[in-house]
Amino acid sequence: MRTIDDFTRPIEYLSPFDRYLGDIVRTLVEKEVMPIRRGFDEDWEEHNTIEPAYRKILGEMGMQRFFFPLDLGGLGLGPSDSGAVCGYHALEEVSRADSAMGVAVAVGVAWVLIIIAKEPHVNRRLCEEFAPMFCDTTEPFFAVNAMTEPQGGSDIENMDVIKGSTIQTTAVLEGDEWVINGHKLWPTNSGGVAGLFGVVCTTNPGSTDPNDFAFIFVPADLPGVTQGKPYQKAGMAADKNSDIWFENVRVPEWYRAHGPGEDFKYFKEMVSWGNVLSIAFVGGAMMNVFELLRDFCSEKTYRGKPLKENDDVAGVLADIATDIDIIRIVGYQAARMLDRPNLYGPGWSDEMVAKARAYKYFACDRAVEDLGRALNIMGPHGSDRIQDVEKHWRDLKIVQLWLGGKQLAQMETARWFYECETL
Repeated sequence: MRTIDDFTRPIEYLSPFDRYLGDIVRTLVEKEVMPIRRGFDEDWEEHNTIEPAYRKILGEMGMQRFFFPLDLGGLGLGPSDSGAVCGYHALEEVSRADSAMGVAVAVGVAWVLIIIAKEPHVNRRLCEEFAPMFCDTTEPFFAVNAMTEPQGGSDIENMDVIKGSTIQTTAVLEGDEWVINGHKLWPTNSGGVAGLFGVVCTTNPGSTDPNDFAFIFVPADLPGVTQGKPYQKAGMAADKNSDIWFENVRVPEWYRAHGPGEDFKYFKEMVSWGNVLSIAFVGGAMMNVFELLRDFCSEKTYRGKPLKENDDVAGVLADIATDIDIIRIVGYQAARMLDRPNLYGPGWSDEMVAKARAYKYFACDRAVEDLGRALNIMGPHGSDRIQDVEKHWRDLKIVQLWLGGKQLAQMETARWFYECETL
């Protein structure tokens, strides 16, 4: 019987550690997540059934130590040349069970931290400050990328055109402290989950100067920080999203990730990583869809033979399998590109941002369309929650929408490849 391991993966990209970690994560999520994931939609607010799985994956297994240097108790993937591929592999396995968990893990332990823990721009002082939160515990600890604002939509991610000019969360330097005021909306791991925020701010409201773009870390328990209740969404129940308010929140001056101009540049790298890791969420979920479709179309019959043996059904199954295989190849290649800036350029380059966006929106478009086809094949069975396909359908539609959605991805792709000047 064909399995998900028959889909193509560039095996030469995987180190022995990558394979070892992937096997551990697969075993864990098959035991701890898959049997209970259907209940996540009802647990969207409290996370009583979800949190134990996070404790296993992040705290006990140690994935939250992923990017920190070895001498600080981390796994050392930040300074390595394989962090993106290794992270992609692990997140693909998590997302096969639940892509919302993949998102929460990725944001909580990688996306926010690469700006200070990834070579060639490691901020050693901040790594030393925050490593104990993640590394000296077996309890899950999450970070938040506090980016989106109520009035701006995807403006903040649209860095080449908007250049941070619509950011309304302000950071004012008073003595040796930043004073932060503002309102963020929708960050992954908000709603009371995370203990550390990376906050996108402006030091000069309305400015298009990259020097005025600031990325400042804020512990969640400081005076003046308020989190709202989580929103109930169509899917992605294992990822809490809410509002965060900052009212005269004070942090040390050195909690800024790097400084004028550098924060802007390395935040663009975060955009590249966010798009590439999104492909892991898509690829992992779609591999599980393959498993579910394989079993369904082998067991159900039409005109006396299994569904898969009918030409029209087989044609659709072939299209879905083709897309999954291509998505997987594209995702691993994109991660490899992030790990090889000497060959492909740095993650903050316009080229890498555009290509990461192109890969992500291709993967999302194909997956959402394929899930619709899968539901058509399964008929009423596909809409039945016991089949799990409709869960992946709802979850991946949300993956398609974030980071500016398809529209911003198209614009940035066109800007780079066609050298557009007015988009």
